[in-house]
Amino acid sequence: MKGQRFLAAVLLSAALPLPAPASAATGGTGLAWGDCPPSRVGAEPDPRMRCATVRVPLDYRAPRGRSIGVVVSSIRTAKPGLRRGVLVLNPGGPGDISLELPSMYAPLMSPEILDRYDLIGFDPRGVGSSAPISCHIPTDIPPDVFDYPDPDGSIDRTAAAVRAAAAGCAVHVGDVLPHISTANTARDLDRIRGALGERRISYLGYSYGTYLGTVYRARYPDRADRFVLDSAIDPARYGYAQKLLLGPAVELRLPDFTGWAAARDATYGLGATAAAVRATFDALAARFDVTPVTLPDGTVVNGNVLRGYTHFQLYRDSNFPTLAATWQYLAGTAGAGPAAPRLAAPPAQPHLAAWPEVPADNQSSIMAAIGCNDVAWPRDVDVYRRNVAVDRRLFPATAGQPANVGVCAFWPYPPPEPPVRVTPGGRRNVLIVQNLRDPATPWIGALGLLRALGSAAAMVSIDQGGHGAYLITDSRCGNDTVTAFLAHGVLPATPRYCPGQPLPA
Repeated sequence: MKGQRFLAAVLLSAALPLPAPASAATGGTGLAWGDCPPSRVGAEPDPRMRCATVRVPLDYRAPRGRSIGVVVSSIRTAKPGLRRGVLVLNPGGPGDISLELPSMYAPLMSPEILDRYDLIGFDPRGVGSSAPISCHIPTDIPPDVFDYPDPDGSIDRTAAAVRAAAAGCAVHVGDVLPHISTANTARDLDRIRGALGERRISYLGYSYGTYLGTVYRARYPDRADRFVLDSAIDPARYGYAQKLLLGPAVELRLPDFTGWAAARDATYGLGATAAAVRATFDALAARFDVTPVTLPDGTVVNGNVLRGYTHFQLYRDSNFPTLAATWQYLAGTAGAGPAAPRLAAPPAQPHLAAWPEVPADNQSSIMAAIGCNDVAWPRDVDVYRRNVAVDRRLFPATAGQPANVGVCAFWPYPPPEPPVRVTPGGRRNVLIVQNLRDPATPWIGALGLLRALGSAAAMVSIDQGGHGAYLITDSRCGNDTVTAFLAHGVLPATPRYCPGQPLPA
């Protein structure tokens, strides 16, 4: 999901309780709003944003047992006379911190939306402020080992690393791990709804957040108002089948960049045609597979580090100049041009280094827990071995990474409950928003979600690459479609196609 996570399949540890900014009971009794935790994204928070804590059961099968605190944020509408309700924001991940989203989105959203909704963020259970969980992973293991096969296609090193990680989960996590799931996050969200005193919630979710929104709507259809699901996941493919879509998704997206770079061959020297630029990339990756290079800052760049970095940069068109300059430097064609790039995969949440109460590996931990607890994954390593061989041949830009074995193959627990069944029909209250060339959650997944929801959903497709559409790209057509739905309840009667934004100059 959101961002290239080299450490997505890793070992979980115990929950670390965090001092809450305020506390409240659930059930519509009201929340005690107070100051929010310090900013973890380095931005000045909106002074209107307030935070509170909702207590939820760790185990919903034992609702009077141990509880944890889920921290919620809010920016209230300035026009209560026009207020429709609350709009819950979730950026995906799983594991992305969303507590600060009201501050981040308030300057971007249309006044038509801001007039009608209180903006609500929350750190899901196990994330950020909400009883964060932590992985304990040896620092001497190269991060790409957890994601990529070896250059010869072997997955033995990955299998050994993730097997050890899964075994460590059973030792270190205790009774917390089995309760970190999308189903429980949806239950928490409904507790938040009740604590806010709302009959229904509206929702804006990206990437994995579309799956969370889909699960909530399926579980609580009468409590779902207007739902926008951006960069969608097909619930029928959720899990390993969804991961296998990444290979073709990157191959479909990469020509946006290679064509752009070819048009600027005089600047970057990567090739005068898209095919020549692609050949430069393939040659660099193959060369670094055999002979990695060390950058001046000590970063070792092998073929998989280059592939992972490239995949991440394809998430935004605005990254194209940086990606081209990086390839130029590594190809040795820069001359006296750009300084040495920084290719090291950044920490999943680098801002947490200044917020010691939250483990630095929190997001990677959550990605493992959610993915493995939600659905069953193949347990036979040979299944992954065979799929990697096919994936490497068909989709060389990702070199078998989407098919590779992960920690879920050795997870110490079976999924605690079946996935929520998503059925078509019901109230027509969902808008799916999707870029056509998304390298993380491809268009075919959005079509699957549309099929699953049937007449309940409408869809707008944007002729655009990158991950995330609404307020992330500059497609006025796409953004206006979302505004019309959230503010006025207007959905396209037929599938809508919107032009994308121009590529960078």
